[in-house]
Order: sequence, then structure tokens, then C-alpha cells
Amino acid sequence: MLAYRHQFHAGNFADVFKHSLLVRLLLALGRKDKPSFYLDTHAGTGRYDLEHPWALKNAEFKNGIARVLRHGDFPELIKPYIDAVRAENPEGGLRYYPGSPRIARRLLRAGDRATLSELNKKDCAALERLFARDRQVSVHQMDGCQALKAYLPPKERRGLVLVDSSFDRAKEFDRLVEALKDAHRRWATGVYALWFPLMEPVAMRAFERDLAASGMRRLLWLELRLRKHEAGKLAGCGMLVVNPPYGFAQEAASILGWLEQALGAAAQMRELVGE
Repeated sequence: MLAYRHQFHAGNFADVFKHSLLVRLLLALGRKDKPSFYLDTHAGTGRYDLEHPWALKNAEFKNGIARVLRHGDFPELIKPYIDAVRAENPEGGLRYYPGSPRIARRLLRAGDRATLSELNKKDCAALERLFARDRQVSVHQMDGCQALKAYLPPKERRGLVLVDSSFDRAKEFDRLVEALKDAHRRWATGVYALWFPLMEPVAMRAFERDLAASGMRRLLWLELRLRKHEAGKLAGCGMLVVNPPYGFAQEAASILGWLEQALGAAAQMRELVGE
């Protein structure tokens, strides 16, 4: 398993992958004139200072969002994500990187709401400060899997759940599959996006088998693997999307193709389980 505090990794290639796809999911939900609900189970602090000593220790953002910004020539599908990053740096440059709560808040409409869960006490306090007096956002100090039980199903029929575990405990894949199955039983109409690191092949095959046997339908598997990386560091990551919105697969394929060029990576997407 990983030892993962996000301040060390903010803005890295995994964030670029995750957040560029997250934006498309949120925008897809906004196409219908009905309120939606957003649940972030491992919300972090919401925003990250890339000049913080932790961020500078390995400076992973240099081969992530900084590399993407240098690349330029952004396709239309990527631009809303780039706009979210630039909005955190109104004076230009790249000092701050938005976490998923900040990105999601930017895309909430007047009738939408968000619930953010973070277990780490200090990170949760920072998150509360960031969204103080925001009536559309609630913040709770809670384990992510407990949040799935506590806040699902919501009153809204439509919405998105982002599960972005730190993978800092044993058997996390098993725990997440069970939590996802339980959440889906109680709120089958929601969209679920589960981020994961690419681990050793044996673990990944077991994860896929468990998902295929879960009884959930419409499972889309996306992944991005760096062509070059340092030994002992994250080589790749993926996202499982349950109930992908109409048109999302086509958008995701285009985004992954662009990220392959921008980040020097290899990407793939496949339907793990169909209708």
C-alpha cells in the first residue's frame, strides 16, 4: 500500500488525469435542469500551495500540471480544467493547485450541493476554513467509507460520488469494492468515480475480478501509465466510473489521447462491465 499525504503529490500526473476527467463528469451532470449532489469521500484540504516544503520535496507537479501548462494547445474538453487551475492563480504563474472540492465547487449550480468528507483532523479544519459560510457545501470529519453510508442516498436523484482513497492501509481494494457495492445498492442512479493507483499485476487482476463479480453494471475502466518514472514512485493510476453519463466515454477517450502526448504516458480505456 501507499503512504499518501496529498500535499506531497499535489498537481502531479495523477491529479491531472483525475481532475480533467472529474470536470467532464460534473459538466455532464449539469446538462439537465435538475439539482445534483456531489460527495467527495476523501476531500483533503481543497487547495494546495505548491511552494509548501512538502510539495517541493519531490516537486511532482513539475511533471504534472506544470508540464501540461507548458505544453499548451489545450483541446476544448481540457479547457474547463485548465480554467479551474488558473482561477487559483489570478496573478499568473502556478502557486496554488485546486483539489477536487475546489474544482467541484466551481461547477456547482445554484440548486446543487456538495458534501465533503475528510478523516485527517488538520486537513478537515483547513477544508472547513476554505468553505466557511458556503451554504451549498458541508464539511465533515469522517472516514470515506463511513461517509458513503452516512450520506447516501441523498434527496437528489442525480449526482456524483468521488472516491479518492489514500491507499494507506492493507486490503484497501477489497474495502473499497465492498463500500462501492453497498453504496450502489442504496443509490443506483448516482455516478461513481473511484480513483486508484496501479499496483502489482496480481492485485489489479483481483480488483478487476471483484468488480466484475460485484453485480454492478456499466463499469468503465480508464488508466494512465507513465512511460518513464523513478523506481519506487507511482507509475500509473486509473479511474473506475460506474454509470458513466451519456457521451462521457467519447470525451474521456479524447482527453486520454491528449494526455498521452502532454505527459509522455500510455493510456487505455475499456468497458469492464456493460449494461
